[in-house]
Amino acid sequence: MVDVSAKAVTRRTATARSVVELDDAILRHFEGGDIRSKKGPVFQTAIIAGVMAAKRTGELIPLCHPLGLENCQVHISLNEKKQVVIDCTASLTAKTGVEMEALTGASVAALTIYDMCKAFSHDIVIRETMLMEKTGGKSDFKRKPDLK
Repeated sequence: MVDVSAKAVTRRTATARSVVELDDAILRHFEGGDIRSKKGPVFQTAIIAGVMAAKRTGELIPLCHPLGLENCQVHISLNEKKQVVIDCTASLTAKTGVEMEALTGASVAALTIYDMCKAFSHDIVIRETMLMEKTGGKSDFKRKPDLK
């Protein structure tokens, strides 16, 4: 692990995004802001899975600091291209950042959507997972709008 003992405690936030493409066989089950599968409400389940994964990032990623997140929010929506957009924002006040927690949360939410929708069709693509922005620590980062 990286030694963070000399770092300052600051407020740190990070937002990560995963994009999932679903085919029409799956999207036809979209109703009332969610997709219903035999396993239940897909987006609601993915939100819970994303938060659970973010909280356990230190157990999943080798050499990642175990952190006590103060907040983690996962938002899921369909964009104009009919892609599922998952945004995971994690935050805490600490000596190390939360980028990995946000990335893990968004990734596991995407995998949960795949798992819950594969009975409808296997034509599912987890297109990308990326850090959108982070604040706190040595430097801030914000992805340029044209790369979203």
